[in-house]
Amino acid sequence: MALIYVPIALILLLLGMFYVVSITRAHHQEVFLDRLRDAAYLSITARQSILTDDPTLVQIDLDRYHELYGVRAAVVDQAGDPVAVAGLDVREVPERAAALAGHRAELTTDVWPWDTDDIVVAEPVFDGGDVVGALVTSSDTAQVRRGIWYSWAILIAGGVVTALLALLVADRTAGWVLRPVRAVDRAMEQMGSGRLDERIPASTGPPELRQVVERFNEMAERVEHLMRRQQEFVANASHELRNPLSALMLRIEALALSVPADSTAEVEHVRAEAEHMAQILDALLLLAEDAATGPVQPLDVVDLVERHADGWRLLDPAREFTVRSAPGALWGAADPTALGAALDTIVDNALKFSPAATPVEVEVRADGRMVEVTVRDHGPGVPADQLDRLTDRFWRSPGHSAVRGSGLGLAIASELLASAGGGLRLELPDGGGLRAHLLVPSWEDPA
Repeated sequence: MALIYVPIALILLLLGMFYVVSITRAHHQEVFLDRLRDAAYLSITARQSILTDDPTLVQIDLDRYHELYGVRAAVVDQAGDPVAVAGLDVREVPERAAALAGHRAELTTDVWPWDTDDIVVAEPVFDGGDVVGALVTSSDTAQVRRGIWYSWAILIAGGVVTALLALLVADRTAGWVLRPVRAVDRAMEQMGSGRLDERIPASTGPPELRQVVERFNEMAERVEHLMRRQQEFVANASHELRNPLSALMLRIEALALSVPADSTAEVEHVRAEAEHMAQILDALLLLAEDAATGPVQPLDVVDLVERHADGWRLLDPAREFTVRSAPGALWGAADPTALGAALDTIVDNALKFSPAATPVEVEVRADGRMVEVTVRDHGPGVPADQLDRLTDRFWRSPGHSAVRGSGLGLAIASELLASAGGGLRLELPDGGGLRAHLLVPSWEDPA
């Protein structure tokens, strides 16, 4: 909107400045020309007084002129000596020298409202082409300055009204023009939070931008179609892969009942590999389904952590779990399923890689515009140069290759949190182990 308001303000300001100068000059010119006409009329009597050496001829006119209009005036002869005076000390007027030299009065500078100098008009008095004297008038500028101030006040009031009307029209016009852009922005936000069926009415905005809306709707339709095909593929793949794997595990169990005792260890290895394949399949399907595309909603993160902590304690009764948080609820914007899955993945890693006698510490707190869940274990951790690779898919630390897992847990947790506007940050705390920070955007209005 600033792209519209700033040019309008600059244009109005420039026009106002030009008009101010024009008004000021017009007021000054009006008074100057009026005094010039008066001087031309009085010069006739002044010439007669100078030629006849009778000051009374022009003195009567100067007194009357001063009485009626308050303009001080004087007539001097060719030597510059006063012939007739009406309230003016002509010796203090430098313009008389130019008039005695035959130069007519000219408008040189403008009168501004803060100027206090008089308007002086000095006209030469000619006789047959020769200069025989000069007529000088000096007018107070108080009335001119009042007129300029009055005109400026009207101009400023009119300018303010015009600016408000221009801004109102510009705001309405800009709102109408930018309406499709805002609609596209809202629709993209909705689609980013999982509302793939979001569309924009095609009649929104000017014709030039309606094509943008149409292209966006076509793109959204295509994206929704592709996402639905992907979900169908994931569902079909899940069904097609799980059935053979389940059948294979049943056959392994049946085989374990009939093999000789010396082959029991081999059967156990096969069973372990089948279970490992099932874990990898679950992780791959979770990544493919992108569970975080569920609708974002207000969520009490403290309550969710407490509920999941009860499940962790049941799975590992010997483990000490501590959950710390500020009193009351901390509301975040997230999909409960996605956040719960990410949290379970982090805690599962903490259980796998830390000794059974060490505690797992969980803390929930507000961090600016984020709600942060911190999970700290006391395991061996990883070297500092491997920390950034923990969220890579299928990557496992060489020192932990013997621990069960697929190398997808932290990658899943990171993607689930990032898709909802949050994130996962890992660090190596003092004292060993690993500290994971799960970040969720705060919810401004949970009601």
